[in-house]
Amino acid sequence: MEQNNYFVEGLQGAGKTTFVRLLSERLHGYKVFQEGDFSPVELAWCAYVTEEQYQKILTDYSAIDEEIKQKTVTEGERKIICYTQILTDIPNFHKNLEKFEIYNGNLDRAAFENIVLERFRKWNGQGQIFECSIFQNIIENQMLYLGMTEEEILDFYRRLKSILAGKLHKIIYLDVEDIPGGIDTIRKERCDEKGNELWFPLMLRYLEESPFGKEHAWTGMNGLLRHLERRKALEHRIMTEIFGENTVVVKAKNYVMEDVLAQLSFYNQGM
Repeated sequence: MEQNNYFVEGLQGAGKTTFVRLLSERLHGYKVFQEGDFSPVELAWCAYVTEEQYQKILTDYSAIDEEIKQKTVTEGERKIICYTQILTDIPNFHKNLEKFEIYNGNLDRAAFENIVLERFRKWNGQGQIFECSIFQNIIENQMLYLGMTEEEILDFYRRLKSILAGKLHKIIYLDVEDIPGGIDTIRKERCDEKGNELWFPLMLRYLEESPFGKEHAWTGMNGLLRHLERRKALEHRIMTEIFGENTVVVKAKNYVMEDVLAQLSFYNQGM
C-alpha cells in the first residue's frame, strides 16, 4: 500500500517540531526531514554550491574539511552542505556558509523559483514527513527579500500544485490563534543556559534587514507581529484557493493526535 507524505506547516511558535515528533512516533517507518537536514525538497539551513565553490570552502576550512565532507550530499552538479549540523568554534563559519543558501535574497526570483520547483518535480517520495518545507522558508524569502506580491506568490504555488499533482501529499497546518503568545513561548524556550535570548534577536534582524522590512519600517515586536499576521493570512489563502482538500488545519498546541490521525485516515481513504 502506498504511503502518504505529510508537510507540517505553521508560523513560528506553532509547535511544528513537537507535532512532527508525535506524528512520527505513531506513523512507524516514516522518514522525518527537519530544518537543517538534507531534504529531497527543501534547502533551508543548507549551502547550495558549485564544485568550484565547494573546493574553496574545503580549502578555507581545512581544519574541519572531513566534517564538511560528512555533511555534504552531491546532487547533480551541485553540492549541498548541511552546515548548521557542523559543530565548530571557527569564527564566522556558519555566517559565511549562510551566504550560499538559496534564501535571504541570495538568488534572484527566477533562479530561486527554478531550483525549488525542479527539486519538487524530481521528488517522488513515500512515507515521508517534512517540517516547514513547503511554506515557511519559501514564503518568508518571497515576501521579505524578493519583494513578490501576494498574487505573484499565489501564482508560484499554483505552479507547485501542478507539479505535485499525482504525488501523494497532505499539508498539515498548525494554526496559531494567539500569535503574540506563541512568540512569547518560543522566546523563553530558545535561550542559552544564562537566559540570553537566541532566537528572537535573529528573527528581528531577519525582518528588519530585509528589503521589505526596511522599506516599510517594520521593526521590533510590532513589526514582527504585523509580518506574521500577513503571512498567516496569505498561507490560508494558498490553502483555501490552491491546495484545498490536500490540507488539514489543526489548532496549534490544542489537538489530540489520535483525532488528527483519524482525520488523516479519512482523507487518505478518499484519495
